Parts: sequence; structure tokens; C-alpha cells
Amino acid sequence: METTIVYLLFGIFLALLIMGAPITVALGVSAMISFIYLEENPIKFVQIAFTSVGSFPLMALPAFILAGALMEAAGISRRLVDVAESFAGPFTGGISAATVFACLFFGAISGSGPATTAAVGMLMIPAMIDRGYDRGVASAITASSGSLGIIIPPSIPMVIFGIAALGMAPPPEAVEKFGVFQSVSIPKLFIAGVLPGLVISISLLIMNYITCKKRGYSGSAEGFSARNIFCTLYKAIWALLAPIVILGGIYSGFFTPTEAAIVAIFYTLVIGFFVYRELDGKALWRSLETTTWLTGRVLLILFTATVFGRLLVENQIPAIIAAAMLSATENIYVIWAMLIAFLLFVGMFMETLATILILTPVLLPIAYSLGIDPVHFGVVMVCALGIGFQTPPLGENLFIASGISNTSIEEVSIKALPFAAVNVIAVFIIAFFPEITLWLPRVFGY
Repeated sequence: METTIVYLLFGIFLALLIMGAPITVALGVSAMISFIYLEENPIKFVQIAFTSVGSFPLMALPAFILAGALMEAAGISRRLVDVAESFAGPFTGGISAATVFACLFFGAISGSGPATTAAVGMLMIPAMIDRGYDRGVASAITASSGSLGIIIPPSIPMVIFGIAALGMAPPPEAVEKFGVFQSVSIPKLFIAGVLPGLVISISLLIMNYITCKKRGYSGSAEGFSARNIFCTLYKAIWALLAPIVILGGIYSGFFTPTEAAIVAIFYTLVIGFFVYRELDGKALWRSLETTTWLTGRVLLILFTATVFGRLLVENQIPAIIAAAMLSATENIYVIWAMLIAFLLFVGMFMETLATILILTPVLLPIAYSLGIDPVHFGVVMVCALGIGFQTPPLGENLFIASGISNTSIEEVSIKALPFAAVNVIAVFIIAFFPEITLWLPRVFGY
């Protein structure tokens, strides 16, 4: 029975994807046909689907999307980019290094890879081209750095992973072997993503330096300007306070991630309307339209992917896969390599949020069987899938960056590969050294 369900679920799902059906339709149709095959009441399908979109933590999703859109419209993202650029100075590849830092800053308020790429790329790609950078290189650096948007907290994929893993208890045999596992929570995932995000940022900066040194991209001839740095910091003080308000409130326990997202919206409205005075009714309406479109897209995927995942769990598919992997080897490093390679491959072809919802019920039991902390596993999963934003054929960041620079997607993809390679090395480092992920949550008492 289990084997038949696997063939039915994944066979129909893949067939529909190859035919060009939207991923939501592919997930929903394959799950519904499997329900009919199992002679389940179709009402159960609807009940599971509606339950999936009715959780309180999920309210953080549209709120963070709206906060990110409003911050771009209010001029907050532009001021963060100005701060990063003011520190570029005379260093080799200074302005492209500033692009990495700008994505780091904006990632701390947007939670989205494509949003970070678009917001930073609109400002930094033309600036790099004006400094003599090759269009493809400028686009590749921006697209690769944009992936930081889903790793640096707050992160929309981490919210989705937290929801997907919420009801998944470790198997009794894993508890007996390794002891009690820590629970998964969205604040814990957020704070656990800080140091991994910095590791990936450092890997990008190293590759940026190597690339710019090889191509002869020097820094500004004017050197550092203390006055310019002070002026940009002064002008951006309210923008720099945004991530401090959001993340400080979460980590101090003053409010939950969902409440933090609402606070971020009100903070941005006040700064945009009354301090910077760049936010108006038209920009507010565009931000609401963007939020509605993105949220609806995500919720539709969540609606059907949850049912798909429930079918897998109820038919013991994750346990079968875990047993098969553990029968091949129990070496944790080999299994980590297999998991990361699998996530990298899937991330090239599937949308990140759908991938998390589908694969968390399959892969998390494997992590439990090896004694891997679920928070550590979630962060590695998000980091690995984040590379999919900068690799073809799906690579959303690549399409956005190539559109901004008016460069072919093929050229940008080729020049983004070295950055993807160093990111892969960074993901392996994060996976093999759990303390990178788990040290900060312990410091903050999670």
C-alpha cells in the first residue's frame, strides 16, 4: 500500500509539473487522487487544508511581506544601501562588498530573497556598472547576496519550517537513544539563523574579493570619507533602528514573531509618513497589492502541500526513507552530505516554500534518527534551499537581477556559479559544526 501511494503521489505530481501545471495544482490533484484511491472522505482533504492556513504563527507571513514592501516604498531600504556603500572605500571590490552588506541589512527586515535582490539590485547594480563592473558580474553578485534575505532573520521560509515542524514529535526510539530533543519555535529559528547568515556572508565576501581582484575592480579613488559615513549614518538612523526594533523585541521576549511583524508595519508607516515623508497613498496601495499577491501565492501552496505531507506521514513514507538511508550508512557526515546534495538538487527546480512543506515531514524524521537538533536541521535546510535562488533553471534572484541589468539569464547564471560554490561550502560548514547554529539560542536561553 505504502509503495503504491508513493508512486501515485509523486508520479502524478511530477507528471503534472512536466506538463507545465502550477505547483499548487500538481500538489492538490495528486493528493486528491490519492485520497480517492485510499477511499478517504474528500471532506478530510478540505479540513486538513483549512487547518494548515488557520494557525496563529502564519499571520507573521503576510505581515512580514507587507513590512518589507512598505520599507522599500518608505525609503528605508535605500538608506540602508547608502550606509553600506559609504563604507566601500578604497578596498578592492568595495562597492560590490557593499552590495553584500546591503543585502545583509535589508534581509534583516524583509525575510525574502527575491525582495532583497530587487530592493538592493535597483540601486547597486547600476552603481556597479557605472564603476566599470561587467553587467553579468554585478548581477551575479547581487543575485547571490539576495539569498541572505531568507537566512538572516526574520525569514519567511523559517516561519514556514517552524509551522511544518510544529506537530512533528521525534520517534520514541530516537528519544530513547539521544534523549529529549529541543522543541522547534520560530523565535529560536530566527536567532539560530544569525551566525549561519554571517558565515554565508563571509563566503560571499571572499569570493567577491577574488573575483574583483582577478578582474581589476578597484575601490573608490577618493578613499574613506568620515564626513560621508557620518552623514549617511545620520540620515539612516531610523532605517537602522528597524531591525533592532523587530529582532530586539523578539529575542527579549517582549513580543512574538507575529506581533513583531505587526510592530514592523506600524513602525514603517510612522517613519514613512511622518519622518522621511516618502510614503504616500499610491505607494501604500502598491505595497498592499504586492502583499496580497505574494501571500495568496504562498497560502495556496501551503493549502495543498500540507495535505500532500500529511499523506506521506500517515502512510509511514518518512520512516521508510529514513530506514533506507540509515541502512546504507550511519555516518552522520555522509548522511549530511546526502541530505544537502538532495536539497541543492531539489532547490534548483522547486519553489522554496513548497519544498519545505513537502520535504520537512520526509527529512525531519531522518534528522531525529541521527540525533540532529531540529532547529539546526531547519537552518541548514533553509540555507541549502537558499542556493536555489541563485542557480538555474528556477533561480528567481537570477531573473530579477538580469532584468535590472538588461543582461541575459545565461550570462548571469554562469557568473553566479562561483558564488553558489562558496555558498555550498558554507552550508557544509554550518551542517558539520552545529554550534554555529545552536550557540546563540543557548545564550538567549531558548
